[in-house]
Amino acid sequence: MAKKDPQNQSDPIIISSDAHHVSTEDISELALKVIKRLREAEFDAYLVGGGVRDLLLGKKPKDFDVATNALPEQANKQFRNSRLIGRRFRLLHVHFGREIIEVATFRGHHKDADDEAAVHGVVRDGMIVRDNVYGTMCEDAWRRDFTVNALYFCPQKNTLLDYTGGFSDLQSRILRMIGDPEQRYMEDPVRMLRAARFAAKLDFTLHPETEAPLTKLATRLNAVPPARLFEEVLKLFLSGHAEKTFEFLLRYQLFEPLFPYTYPFLQDPSSVAYQLVLKGLRNTDARVAAGKPVTPAFLFAVMLWPAMQDFAAKHQHKGMNEMHAYQVSATEIFTLQAGAVSVPKRFSIQAKEIWLLQPKLTHRIRKRVFPLLENPRFRAAYDFMLLRAEAGESDLQALCEWWTAIQEQPKPVQLAMVQELQPHHGRKRRPRKPRHRKTSTH
Repeated sequence: MAKKDPQNQSDPIIISSDAHHVSTEDISELALKVIKRLREAEFDAYLVGGGVRDLLLGKKPKDFDVATNALPEQANKQFRNSRLIGRRFRLLHVHFGREIIEVATFRGHHKDADDEAAVHGVVRDGMIVRDNVYGTMCEDAWRRDFTVNALYFCPQKNTLLDYTGGFSDLQSRILRMIGDPEQRYMEDPVRMLRAARFAAKLDFTLHPETEAPLTKLATRLNAVPPARLFEEVLKLFLSGHAEKTFEFLLRYQLFEPLFPYTYPFLQDPSSVAYQLVLKGLRNTDARVAAGKPVTPAFLFAVMLWPAMQDFAAKHQHKGMNEMHAYQVSATEIFTLQAGAVSVPKRFSIQAKEIWLLQPKLTHRIRKRVFPLLENPRFRAAYDFMLLRAEAGESDLQALCEWWTAIQEQPKPVQLAMVQELQPHHGRKRRPRKPRHRKTSTH
């Protein structure tokens, strides 16, 4: 059953310190400092959201968010190191060096979009396009997405405030949308991606009512700005739970709106394309777990490679040479992908460079080997070729072994390996006929 209507539950359940194990020692001192400053200015302020949820699960939160009844401008006046951001969601960022504490004013309920009183909150076609309606903490709790993200922690009293039953759901490891799930997904389709991401990240079970509308409403993601979806894709696939998230996205048909040109190649789990994406995400999770850096460029190179290869094959079939086909297809696929998820140029350029090095690694030309080894994008391109081989491109195995070996050898051995290669690619050039100089007449 869905949780109670907000009008029927105005008082929270108070969970005392003997029923939870959250300690102020596990909370960022800077977050506590922000809460204290707001309370000294006679505002209410609480720790809320994923930070509280993760502490209750025994995890170390990546960030801490604060909710307050102070309006954004009022909160901003309390800090010299703060900045108001956002138009759709007005927020305050309090800066302490590299660390940022996000402060949000309690949100209220939306009225009809035609109501002049709803001047700060606009709903069009069921979707929230501006959200600066402020209210009470109770309203704020019922405006949040999932019950486990709607728990408020008071550091002064060391108590939890629970309006929506989130503490019980957290103990049962259930992810439940607050309110009517279909309506909430209509208001903000990105919530469907959040459902998949949190279920994968927390290893929670989706509540049946939360799960039911996902497939039906998946195409609503097409209405979300592509730039916003880029940020969501990074959260989905670069947070350490990419493989499981990928499975959720496919199950609920949420992957196709994000990567419409890749999706057709993923119908067969045994295909090279499917295995490339799966193993690429699995490797990404391993790098995150090991504390190694991950880059959006490599992620998008993996995700869009099947479509780019298909484009390139069609161009080559029409007579275009391989390198030109790759160059044209790389530009085409990123242009088309921008209609779904917009990839910033700094990442699309790097992904293209990884792709364009693939033919050069495949056709080992004597004079190109050492310049390739010194290319700043070589390592990423080499890793990409290893991934292709691992995914099932068997003709790459010997090439991968050769490129692996040459990186490990001393210079004399490298030179010997290179000398065994052909001096150039393609047919041998005919020797030029010597030019005959005209005899001078003076």
